[in-house]
Amino acid sequence: MVVVWHMVAQEDLATVFGRYVAEATFQSLPEEAIRAAKYSTLDTLGVILGASGLMDVMPAVVELTRDWGGKPESTLFGFGGKLPAVSAAFVNGSMGHGLDYDDHLPEGHHPSVTVLPALLAVAERKGGVTGEDFITALAVGQDLFARLRKNVTWKQDWFMTPVVGTLASAAACAKLLGLDAKQVADAIGIACTQAASTMQTAYGTGGDLRGMYGGFAAKAAVLSALLAEKGVKATSTPLEGNAAFLPVYFGEWDRDAMVADLGSDFHGASILYKLWPSCGVTHAYIDTALRLMGGPGRTDEIETIEVFGGDFAKQLSEPTEFRRRPPTSNDAKFSIPFTVSLALLNGTVRVGDFSPERRADPLVYEVASKVVFVDDPKYNWGKELPAGAVRLVLADGRELYGEAKHDETPGAAHNPLNWSQLVTKFEDCAGHAARPFEDTEIKQLVTTIDQLESVADIAALTRQLG
Repeated sequence: MVVVWHMVAQEDLATVFGRYVAEATFQSLPEEAIRAAKYSTLDTLGVILGASGLMDVMPAVVELTRDWGGKPESTLFGFGGKLPAVSAAFVNGSMGHGLDYDDHLPEGHHPSVTVLPALLAVAERKGGVTGEDFITALAVGQDLFARLRKNVTWKQDWFMTPVVGTLASAAACAKLLGLDAKQVADAIGIACTQAASTMQTAYGTGGDLRGMYGGFAAKAAVLSALLAEKGVKATSTPLEGNAAFLPVYFGEWDRDAMVADLGSDFHGASILYKLWPSCGVTHAYIDTALRLMGGPGRTDEIETIEVFGGDFAKQLSEPTEFRRRPPTSNDAKFSIPFTVSLALLNGTVRVGDFSPERRADPLVYEVASKVVFVDDPKYNWGKELPAGAVRLVLADGRELYGEAKHDETPGAAHNPLNWSQLVTKFEDCAGHAARPFEDTEIKQLVTTIDQLESVADIAALTRQLG
């Protein structure tokens, strides 16, 4: 990492990013960036719809924001009705990670949950936003998120999704509003005053915030961009000044890597999509356990399930009894014992598997009780999501061992989901929405997103989501 404390000859990164964002065009996007934007739109909106019906906290959140009232600008997905863009971004963003099923980078953390809900809220408020304009803004936001996420020194302290997501999303919203380079930089600077949350949001047990943190970042992003549009100005060096965002939050950052091939290499193209609705680190263990057993349904043959992992996997395995019988759906999605048990029993993990009834299922608990965590520092979380290993000790004395390689699991870099798989995932999630969606509505949504670059007004998409 390159430490930059005081900029003299170089412009602040906010200025550099502002110019890049303002100058980006749909025609400048590589094919893989357009593909990632469309895949993420389908994927994120499916998760939001599913979460609208599965997140117990959301009716109260919707009730609160409706009580606030205000100009009806932007749609509440899954619930219907419109609220001011800031409020709609908060509601829809609060559902984006509600199932722990949204997209993520190979390095970990979730680009689209903060960017996409904010953009759609701003698009409806502005009106007349074309599909090409929306895709461009989303691709730019995803790119900035990835560049910031990958090139800072991270100590598992700050919660990177809402922290860097607030900045990336504010820049994307500023792009959609048609702001100039200086105003985009101002939006980024304004967002710096609101970028927040620590990894305790993930590590901590119980509560609702682990599922809804994206809403706070989306709300802040919309507010930042709208303030910049109205002429509110940020300080001149919000990212790299002596007491600015990067030195205070991270201490070290690789400036050269952040700006390398800016405008031609879109890092959002590396985004990955989940096959299972749980923390990404659980996936390697789910996949390896199923592979070793040759499929589900033979749990009575297993005496012990040893899962080998590092610092982050330990958080998903302990306290032991708590992770075996998680009290909330968020805790269950963040549990290696629980998700591995589900997989060995069902052959998969589904969005409906985290209900109170399923968490209390004695058979699930019986298998989860066989899971034992083995601490191995070589599997600590480094530059990318960590690998691990699984050893199954069978009743007949045999031992089955396999490496849990994160980049080879379904949905990972070497085994990515295709459009057809994402459509199936979208259909499943939409079936759990707060209001029933007819099959014809779901098919029309998929068609609209598939043809997104041809849409004359993004409202053609958002009005189908209410």
